[in-house]
Amino acid sequence: MTMKLGLMAGYWGARPPEDLIGLAKRAEALGYWGFFTAEAYGSDALTPLAWIGAHTDRIMLGTAIVQMSARTPVAVAMHALTLDHLSGGRMILGLGVSGPQVVEGWYGQPFAKPLARTREYVDIVRQVLAREQPVQNAGPHYPIPYPADAPGSWGLGKPLKPITHPLRADLPIYLGAEGPKNVAMAAEICDGWFPLYYSPLREAVYAEAISGRKPGFEIMYPMQMHLTEDIEAGRLEVKRNLALYVGGMGSRDRNFHNALIARMGFADAAKTIQDLYLDGKKAEAVAAVPDDLVDEIALVGPKDRIKQRLAAWQDSAVTGLLVWPKSDADLGLYAELILD
Repeated sequence: MTMKLGLMAGYWGARPPEDLIGLAKRAEALGYWGFFTAEAYGSDALTPLAWIGAHTDRIMLGTAIVQMSARTPVAVAMHALTLDHLSGGRMILGLGVSGPQVVEGWYGQPFAKPLARTREYVDIVRQVLAREQPVQNAGPHYPIPYPADAPGSWGLGKPLKPITHPLRADLPIYLGAEGPKNVAMAAEICDGWFPLYYSPLREAVYAEAISGRKPGFEIMYPMQMHLTEDIEAGRLEVKRNLALYVGGMGSRDRNFHNALIARMGFADAAKTIQDLYLDGKKAEAVAAVPDDLVDEIALVGPKDRIKQRLAAWQDSAVTGLLVWPKSDADLGLYAELILD
């Protein structure tokens, strides 16, 4: 099976990336299916897509992800329907709850009840896009209209339909999710899923959670690819990322990434990595990441090795890969490896 290929532009660092338009045009010419942006606490995910969409013709425009706490559900639905019209039906709305550090530390919002909040959020977005009736939600997280008896209410709110008729009622909604319940919810109510870490050799980890997915459900995996003759150096880049997420994201007793790696069969390594990282021994934490884990979740090495290891991904439930090319050469080689 030929997988879809998406370019992950991510979010900006201290400065905007150079030649973003040129990159998108070259990716489109090479056959990349989608151009995906992200956001953390700097650049936003939606503005660059409008910029890219204005200079391209075919490539899909996706967020991977928009952080739900940054905008109300109706606000993000307005963004999505606007971009979908302007791009001629190329918008993919990727959503995610982010994590408690960003949600509470940057947006000043509570992180509690992430599953319930997500379910309400997606339902409201779908109501806006369907435009069948005025949007209403009785749930506790995003009440619409705002209750007349709630603090600060003037009691004048009424349900509304979007003025603009959405181009597509079925605009695709994907979810970034890690925990089994969250992944199962993605399969139930969304059109696609962004895993954080996935192994084609351990699909049982997610098999039950995605068993209820509907036909056409996309699993777009953000793949760390490092084309290099020095396999150890390539693995080291992946290990640094894993050590940060598995060891340093969250607290010792609440780290979703650590729990996922444990469920994938690397519980002892996950504990060791976290203990070392939180004790300030970051180099030792990186060294504690197993080679086998890197080789299962990433593609590292010379071109022939990567081509060989791609076979397992092509036979898996994953339908597409999101990649971060470091150069024009990588951009072309990734297309050659994955799309040929």
